[in-house]
Amino acid sequence: MGCVDGIVPEPEGGAHVDHEAAAALLDASLQKHFSELKKTPVKDLLASRYGKFRNMAQFFRVEA
Repeated sequence: MGCVDGIVPEPEGGAHVDHEAAAALLDASLQKHFSELKKTPVKDLLASRYGKFRNMAQFFRVEA
């Protein structure tokens, strides 16, 4: 449905068991996605975000 951009893996045993490892995994994911976003023009980012949130939670289309 396009609501989730990605899933950050947890360390073995879960994030509640190893906070440092969980933080490192989150940091790596954020850095990767941020570097990709920085390459995209702001105008394109805004259009993409607008489209994503306009279409979120639409389970069906009404046909006229």
